[in-house]
Amino acid sequence: MEPSPKDGESAAAAEPSRGSAPSSGVVVQVREKKGPLRAAIPYMPFPVAVICLFLNTFVPGLGTFVSAFTVLCGARTDLPDRHMCCVFWLNIAAALIQILTAIVMVGWIMSIFWGMDMVILASKY
Repeated sequence: MEPSPKDGESAAAAEPSRGSAPSSGVVVQVREKKGPLRAAIPYMPFPVAVICLFLNTFVPGLGTFVSAFTVLCGARTDLPDRHMCCVFWLNIAAALIQILTAIVMVGWIMSIFWGMDMVILASKY
């Protein structure tokens, strides 16, 4: 006679697995590939990132425009091989895209997500 499972245990947990492959110790690493505009988002101090998120929420592109100037003040980005002025203009281009496409709501949504990415990067900073 087999022992019955204790309270809180299922019958499947009580019997050994039959026919299932043992789990192997494979480590999988996932790395996000960022495009040049997304990689140009600067790592700012947390309060500045929150202000940029607030600005992007109410005036699409304004927070992104402000964040472009933090690059000129020495904020780090994920584009270390590009010159500071190039990264500045990439952020200005992102702000213009957000402003111009805000009419059809795409830019406004993009602007909010851009601001959230700024806050996420700032929390890692």
